[in-house]
Amino acid sequence: MRFRLMRTYTELNTLIQNIEQNGIDVNNEIHGFAFPNAHLSFPGLAIQLCLSGTARIVYDMQEITIERNNLMIMMPGHFMRAVACSDDFTYARTVVSSALLNDIKPHLFSHDFDKFNSAPTCQLTDDQADRLMAICKLLSAIAMHNATDLQLRRQMLLTQLALGYEFVNYYRKEQDRPWRENRTAALYAHFCDLVVAHYREHRDVQFYATRLGYTPRYFSKLFLKASNGISALDYIGQHVCTQAKRIMDTYPHQTIKATALELGFPTTANFCRYFKRVTGIYPQEYRKQDY
Repeated sequence: MRFRLMRTYTELNTLIQNIEQNGIDVNNEIHGFAFPNAHLSFPGLAIQLCLSGTARIVYDMQEITIERNNLMIMMPGHFMRAVACSDDFTYARTVVSSALLNDIKPHLFSHDFDKFNSAPTCQLTDDQADRLMAICKLLSAIAMHNATDLQLRRQMLLTQLALGYEFVNYYRKEQDRPWRENRTAALYAHFCDLVVAHYREHRDVQFYATRLGYTPRYFSKLFLKASNGISALDYIGQHVCTQAKRIMDTYPHQTIKATALELGFPTTANFCRYFKRVTGIYPQEYRKQDY
């Protein structure tokens, strides 16, 4: 299994490099999970629309069921892991690079990306799904076009992506009303993004509570409510250790010391104790599994 994961992560890293280089990757029909058993994480924005069948995934620490016409928005730096899917599960996937995503924002009427952390999926009607697929197909045609005018190609991509986002924002308006009115849901979303940005330097609740304007104790209570029982400290630990597993699966010959340094730990021993506390095993034991 570990060798399959290593190959999967190699393919995933190649895809990510291509996305960052070309700005976008559009696949209008994928059968089954493209990267089974892997913890997927993109530096850009991933948009997935279920075309048929059903699937179960874990987004960060939330388990989600995906059905036909479910649209999922995966935020930059967050994790998704496949759990199971039906034999007829197919989906369309568009991944937008971090650079292109930053360029899209000035073109948007509404910028509230935070909502996708606490509610990453929404249900579309057949007509809405058809409209979104039409935009995806146009994006695919633009992305594959060997244009000599790269600036024009980029502007066309930005225009279609902005249009697609505004469609999604409109389709979700009823679902998002409670989110806008729910302080704890917004808090959850902001905390998730802060962890993605700062997990290498800060693994304590106090840092995040202070950034969000709360005392650690009060913030912990609010987050426990927003996350349906997951503590803020557990969330941070799971995120850090998921990153560690991804690195160890992708680079099996990299030393534990190098992995610890990459994750911002001052010493190898410090990293090993942290990994053991969160997962129940040491990094060395994790590496030996399934060989």
